[in-house]
Amino acid sequence: MMLRYALRTVRARKGGFLGAFFALMCAAALITACGTLLETGLRGTIATERYAATPVVVSADQNVHQTTVKHKKGKTKAKHKAKPIAERAWLPGDLATELRKVPGVREVIPELTFLAEPLAPGGPVDKDRPAYGHAWDSAALTPYSLTTGTAPKADGDLVIDRRLAERAHLEPGDRLTVQSTQSPRTYRVTGIAASAQEVRHQTALFFSTAEARRLAAHPGQVTAFGVLPTRGTDAAVLKRSVSTALHGTRAPHGTTAQVSAGDGRGPVEFLDAAAARTKLVSMGGAMGGTSLLVAVLVVVGTFALSVQQRHRELALLRAIAATPGQIRALLGREALIVGAAAGTTGALAGLPLGSWLHGRFVAMGAVPATLQHTVSVFPPFAALAATLLGAWAAARISSRRIARIRPAEALAEARAERTRPAWGRILAGLALLAGGVVLVAVLSVLRTEPASTPVTFLAVVVLVSSVALLGPLLVRAAVAVLGGPLALTGPSSRLARANLRGHAARMASVVTPLTLLIGMTCTVLFVQPTLGNAARAQAREGIRADWVVAAQGPGVPAEAARRLRTQHDTVTEVVRTTVRVGLDKYAAQGVTPGGLTRTWDPDVTAGSLTKLTEDTVAVSELAADQLHLKPGSPLKLTLGDGTPATPTVVAVYAKGLGFGDLTFAHDLVARHVDNPLATSVLVSTARTQTQLATTLREFPGTHVLAPAAADSIQAARQQANAEVNYLAMGLVLAFTAIAVVNTLAMSVSERVREFALLRLAGATRRQVLGMLRTEALSVLLLATALGSGIALSVLTAFSVGMTGEAAPAVTPLVYVAVVALAGLLALVATALPGRVALRVRPVTVATAKE
Repeated sequence: MMLRYALRTVRARKGGFLGAFFALMCAAALITACGTLLETGLRGTIATERYAATPVVVSADQNVHQTTVKHKKGKTKAKHKAKPIAERAWLPGDLATELRKVPGVREVIPELTFLAEPLAPGGPVDKDRPAYGHAWDSAALTPYSLTTGTAPKADGDLVIDRRLAERAHLEPGDRLTVQSTQSPRTYRVTGIAASAQEVRHQTALFFSTAEARRLAAHPGQVTAFGVLPTRGTDAAVLKRSVSTALHGTRAPHGTTAQVSAGDGRGPVEFLDAAAARTKLVSMGGAMGGTSLLVAVLVVVGTFALSVQQRHRELALLRAIAATPGQIRALLGREALIVGAAAGTTGALAGLPLGSWLHGRFVAMGAVPATLQHTVSVFPPFAALAATLLGAWAAARISSRRIARIRPAEALAEARAERTRPAWGRILAGLALLAGGVVLVAVLSVLRTEPASTPVTFLAVVVLVSSVALLGPLLVRAAVAVLGGPLALTGPSSRLARANLRGHAARMASVVTPLTLLIGMTCTVLFVQPTLGNAARAQAREGIRADWVVAAQGPGVPAEAARRLRTQHDTVTEVVRTTVRVGLDKYAAQGVTPGGLTRTWDPDVTAGSLTKLTEDTVAVSELAADQLHLKPGSPLKLTLGDGTPATPTVVAVYAKGLGFGDLTFAHDLVARHVDNPLATSVLVSTARTQTQLATTLREFPGTHVLAPAAADSIQAARQQANAEVNYLAMGLVLAFTAIAVVNTLAMSVSERVREFALLRLAGATRRQVLGMLRTEALSVLLLATALGSGIALSVLTAFSVGMTGEAAPAVTPLVYVAVVALAGLLALVATALPGRVALRVRPVTVATAKE
């Protein structure tokens, strides 16, 4: 019976439930989109291209492993964890002998994969796809076959794929300069090859076997082995046989060889896609979690406003003997009906939204195109379930008071709003405020970005939640401050003051989404610049070099740095990577030790950089604190390609944000990265920029820059990285902006009778619209103060934790634009429903049934 009443109520009050429907629909769409990203990270397919004709691939393990054993109450528990390494791990070449002995193996093809960027006079030929070099002997792995020309035999010969030939207009006999791991070299194109299947995500260049080994720069090692079966041998059977034969076989640095087949070949080929899984899971989880918290806050506020608008109706039901349980059941079923419709619509809308979001991440380079977007029924069903649960919970929370109080009290409150919120609401608001303060305090001591970022946004949501509960008190406090000025500015302002004072709960429901919009937007926009500006400031202060050499292509070759070195000049090559200490990831760099203090000053606080060698390391103060290190301490770590090392700490420096947490000798890092070319070269010299450029004229794509110009390039890269975060949180902000408009429109639309009575009492249409405008501006002023205060406190705590200084990077023009946008939304969402409400004749409205 109660379900039938709920259906009738929803049917009769479509306009009243429209706001709740819209809020729930947007929430479901957002949760579905985030869910598809999370599922792509967990289950997304990485299709192979290079190994398409190779049923079984043997490669080195690309993970660092850690097993923790705990003894508790006589029981032993072992917990195993694995984290991906940053660079490609290599296998010993003589492993091919063991593989050829495995039953069912017809042929074993060693594979070499290395950086090989084709260069044109203006830079790389094809910026949309990465280019890799291989030995022609491994062309059968795809397979590639010659369409014209001959295979490479001499060191200067080269075969290119057909797409590159078409884009660069190359034919056999033409010359092509290639920037690989060594100095750039011009090769003669001897042939053009085409693949049996479409290769969309990479460009292939094939060299002679001897030249490929030289460029791979890993003597005696290979990237992988392609294992071809004999006729009639099943791939699954062959995989098991190879795995059994290789059980316990380890690469030179200790990583175990792994065997892949089917869909498992893709992650072996595209390491960036495999690593992007973790990033996408983290990003999707963070977005989904924040979206869910924001959705709960918005939906609860929307339902609270809806229940408040129906207070008289619900009070009458109580007066005619409806029990508290029946009221709760009625509102709960109404919420489930609206939630089911909104959740279904939003979940379906979230699927294309998730696909668009994945496409944007791919276009920005945050996610490789090789990690295919995965969609199943789980995200939509999860979004629908979350929507139903959220709607039901919001209805139960909103109906607590009307269902609990006596019928006489309900009727009294329906005529006039309570002067003070319930004590339970006040205590809950104060508890959330205390929780937000604790989160801000915790944020001020967090010194890593992965740890501080989720706490940052959680603190904003918790503090805004306290504003939602304490809203009526805050509105009354604001009226006490603004009451005097409003009383002196005309009848519209006096009407607005009376409404703000007499309907504080209604106004508070509007303050909450505006506060959330301003607070969250400012936090999203300024958290990355706060960190980026501090890092760039440290980098600027730490670079002593007169000039910085950068490259338009993959990097600056070692030969270029050698040409710049003279007896009186100091040249420091910088190559970057990521290492792991245990399972924790640290940004690292390799620098040339000779004359280092002439070009680089990271503000050493202990030890000395003069002792930096291939057996030592310098660490940042952050790393030293986290790992309990000091000069003389051994540091056990895993280099980028999985090689274990235990260097000795010789120095501790302060500018870790600008230069990374660990600094090694250049040659050590260069041997263990996929791209050994320098990201930059620091030059301390008396020579001019023109003289240096003349020395480097044989190296295409290199540029000699002043340190300030290099800093501008770094700022552009940081902005590109920040755009990914802006997009990730932009949907949450868009949802919040929609909630602002939705709540304001609901708040104004239900005041039709009030406006009619004001008109009948002598107020003009212009005065009523002026009253609405003054109310909106007053609410905006309060929300701006609260949202700005929340954002400033959170950003300051973030800045203290991450940079050591209370210096959040707030751009005044951007801040003004945020407040102006919030004001525009508030005024438009107030004025349009108000004008519509005032079109009806006051007498018609006043004499109509409620």
